[in-house]
Amino acid sequence: MNFGMPEMIFIFLLALVVVGPKKLPELGRQLGKFMAEFKRASNEFKNQLETEMMNIELEEHAKKQADGSKVLPPEEPWERLMRPLTESVSRTRQEIETLVTSKPAASEPATPPEQPSLPSKPAGSE
Repeated sequence: MNFGMPEMIFIFLLALVVVGPKKLPELGRQLGKFMAEFKRASNEFKNQLETEMMNIELEEHAKKQADGSKVLPPEEPWERLMRPLTESVSRTRQEIETLVTSKPAASEPATPPEQPSLPSKPAGSE
């Protein structure tokens, strides 16, 4: 209901004619009290609905928490960071093992000759 100024003036004049100038202020006060009481009751009803909805959500959340205990515990951040490293190490290990097992024994590289060791100086000859 969107009342403009002309509609409001018309309603006021109509109320003035129907009710009379003596009872119009009293009627206005009663109407104001009724509107305030109606607003209070509607706000109370709205708050009660919101409280009930919040309680239902909390109950659902508690049920999910109870059902969630069957799930593995959350992993630590370092486990998440180490997983790619461990996967790549195991993959590289598997690749090396397949290369070693697929090479014939005759093609193994010869052992390098030993290098002569340098003579050590006596402790007091510096």
